Amino acid sequence: MNMEPDSSVEPASATTAPASFARRGGLDARRGTRRGRGFRVGANLRGALEALWANRLRSLLTALGVIVGVAAVIGAVTLTAGTSALINQRVSGLGTNTLTIIPGTTQTSGARGAAGTTQSLTEGDATAIAAVPHVANVSPVLGGSVQLVYGDTNWNTRTLGVYPSFQSIGNWQLAEGGWFTQSDEADAANVAVIGDTTETNLFADSAADPIGETMLINSQAFRIVGVLQAKGTTAGQNQDDVVYIPFSTAQARLNNSQYVSQIQVQVDSAPSVNGAQAAITTLLEQRHQVAAGQDDFTVRNAAQLVATAQTFAQTLTFLLVGIAAISLIVGGIGIMNIMLVSVTERTREIGIRVAIGARRSDIRNQFLIEALTLSGVGGVLGIALGLTLGSTLSVAFGLPLAFSIVPVVLAFVVSAGIGIVFGLYPAVRASRLDPIEALRTE
Repeated sequence: MNMEPDSSVEPASATTAPASFARRGGLDARRGTRRGRGFRVGANLRGALEALWANRLRSLLTALGVIVGVAAVIGAVTLTAGTSALINQRVSGLGTNTLTIIPGTTQTSGARGAAGTTQSLTEGDATAIAAVPHVANVSPVLGGSVQLVYGDTNWNTRTLGVYPSFQSIGNWQLAEGGWFTQSDEADAANVAVIGDTTETNLFADSAADPIGETMLINSQAFRIVGVLQAKGTTAGQNQDDVVYIPFSTAQARLNNSQYVSQIQVQVDSAPSVNGAQAAITTLLEQRHQVAAGQDDFTVRNAAQLVATAQTFAQTLTFLLVGIAAISLIVGGIGIMNIMLVSVTERTREIGIRVAIGARRSDIRNQFLIEALTLSGVGGVLGIALGLTLGSTLSVAFGLPLAFSIVPVVLAFVVSAGIGIVFGLYPAVRASRLDPIEALRTE
């Protein structure tokens, strides 16, 4: 592409012009013929590719800024999309349309104590909440730490006394066996449903089927009636390391307290959640004889938790994409710098092309196509690198693979736009060179 013709040679005529210039459309104007736009674009594209290939190492290094920027954008979007998907999975695993009521509250104006640090909720509150419109299921929860014993195996975990309706509220699926019944609750039966982690550790040295087996909970015998499917970790807590027993049994055998740890509520539909939350708040304020804003309890809406988490994920995405955008700008400046150097190096070639009939638009388009090719190839390589990096990190962090074509297309369009924006000035500068002055350049 870089041509250094002998200075002793007379300017080429229309009949003696080199074939390479003819291929680029240089003879068209001299002959008075007009080739189609497609021919000129094809000739300019071939010329641009030849120039880039002749300096392929420099071209690759020039495109490196775009590659890194696009890869960072795709990787960041992939990771945050996977994080959002994981949050949705974990929260939906806790149950749909649910409200969690815990004792205590926090206030910004004074010290009321952290939520959960006081005792204010009772089973009577749960019974009253069951009558609130749109409330489908309610269960008080009475929790505590216990020691399990089966054969020669000991395991420390937590036990939760709940109503039979808690299975629906918590969206629990059983791997085997069944949940305890309303009859078990009425009789305060010593039956238990264990989580996946509990089953794995308690029966690690036994080949026995847990269903029907008897284990000791704080030295009291309980029959295992069900094993839950795994849910994983939510909010830093292993949801599978747990034992569920009837609420009445927990009160009678393990924790004889008039207060409960929390109350779980399931609303009949998503649109009714906010209304039910407001009604429950008003009801508990009346029952606890506290003024609005002085509540001794906290009502948590699962949908609000999801919205907060999604907002955090979006903010993190914008931050990472903003940082990656700096790399794209730096890459664009690198392209403009190299293209200006290329114009300087090829000044004599530009003068020859213009002298034999190449149009200024042809010169401009060739350099613009070179810049666009650099950024476009950089965008493609960056997308491949970003998808590979994002997928690898998602697997390493245990995140689901969440792929969307929109950020990929957007990243490519932006990378191409970088080439056009930062390649335009060098291309215009090349097209405005005076052919006489250019031919005098050594």
